[in-house]
Amino acid sequence: MNSSLKSVFTLGAMSAILAACSPAGQESSTPAASGASSAPVAAPAVMKKVAITAIVEHPALDAVRQGVIDELAAEGFKEGENLQIDFQSAQGNTATAGQIAKKFVGDNPDVIVAIATPSAQSVVAATKNIPVVFSAITDPVAAKLVSSWEPSGTNVTGISDELPLQPQIDLMKKVVPTLKNVGYVYSPGEINSTIVMDQLKELLKAQGIDLFSVPAQRTTDVPTATRSLKGKVDLIYTSLDNNVVSAYESMYKVAVENKIPLIAADTDSVARGAVAALGINYHDLGMETGKVVARILNGEKAGDIAPTRVNKLDLYVNKKHAEQEGAVLSDELLKEAAKVME
Repeated sequence: MNSSLKSVFTLGAMSAILAACSPAGQESSTPAASGASSAPVAAPAVMKKVAITAIVEHPALDAVRQGVIDELAAEGFKEGENLQIDFQSAQGNTATAGQIAKKFVGDNPDVIVAIATPSAQSVVAATKNIPVVFSAITDPVAAKLVSSWEPSGTNVTGISDELPLQPQIDLMKKVVPTLKNVGYVYSPGEINSTIVMDQLKELLKAQGIDLFSVPAQRTTDVPTATRSLKGKVDLIYTSLDNNVVSAYESMYKVAVENKIPLIAADTDSVARGAVAALGINYHDLGMETGKVVARILNGEKAGDIAPTRVNKLDLYVNKKHAEQEGAVLSDELLKEAAKVME
C-alpha cells in the first residue's frame, strides 16, 4: 500500500471510531453543524376531564358551577390547557338527569361533579368507580348519597349547603315581629325541600308559629301555589328548592300583589324578589367543591375525604322589595346586613 492510500485509510478508520463513540442520533456536538436547539422539549400537559351536571340552571346553581371552575383554575387546572369540562343540565327533568349520568359514566371522566340532589342521586346510582363530588345538597345522608358524615370509603364525597334553621326563624321574626304563620312552597319530589319542611315545622311549632306548606310539582305550579297562601300567612320562606328558585320572579310578582314578604335561604334570591336572606354564597360553595375536586385530580381518593358543610352565612336585604311586599326593615337589621340592595 502506497503512503497516500495508507493515510486515507487511517483517516477513514479514525472517523468511523469517533462516530461509533458518539451518542445515538447525535451527528455533532457543535450546534452550528446540526442546526438543532439545545433547549429541552417540554412534555405535553396531561389533560384531566371533569364532567359537571346540574338538575336545572338558575343563579344559585350556576354560581356553584362557576365556583368549581374558578377554584380548579386557582389550583392549576385550567380549562383548555390541562382541563376539559363537559357540562350538562337536566333542565329540571329527573329522567334527563338519569340519561346524563349514564352518558358521563360512558365518557369515563376523572371526576363527576353533581349539583343538587336529583342529579347527584342519578350519578351515584350509575357508577361505583368514577369519583363523584356532590354539591348544593342539604342532607346527603338522607338522600342516600353517603351513609354518614365520615369518609364514605366509596367513590362519593362532597359539600352540603345545609343551613341551621333557627337563625332563619330569627330572621323571619326580625322582618315580621308579630309572626304567627309561615308559608312554604315546595316540590314533593325533592328531598332537600321535604327535609327542610319537616324540620322547620317542628321548630316553628315549638315557638307557637304554624307552617302552611303548599306543593308545587312543576315550575309552572309555583305562582298558583304562592297565590293560595294569600290571607293565610305573614311571610313565605323559600329553601333552595330548585323548582321554586327557577320560578322566583313569578313568585315575587304574586308576593308584591298580595303584600307577602319573601324570605330566602340563598342570597342570590334577594336580587330576584326576596326581602332578605341569611344564607351561603353559592359561588363560595362552588369553590369549596372545587377544592375537593382538585384533591381528587391530584391523587386522593373520594372515599377518603369526608363530606362537609359550608358554615359561613351572609345576610342580604333588599329595601325596594321590602317596600313592595309590605315589610319594614329595622335600622338594626340593615346594620347587620353584609349587603343592602336599594
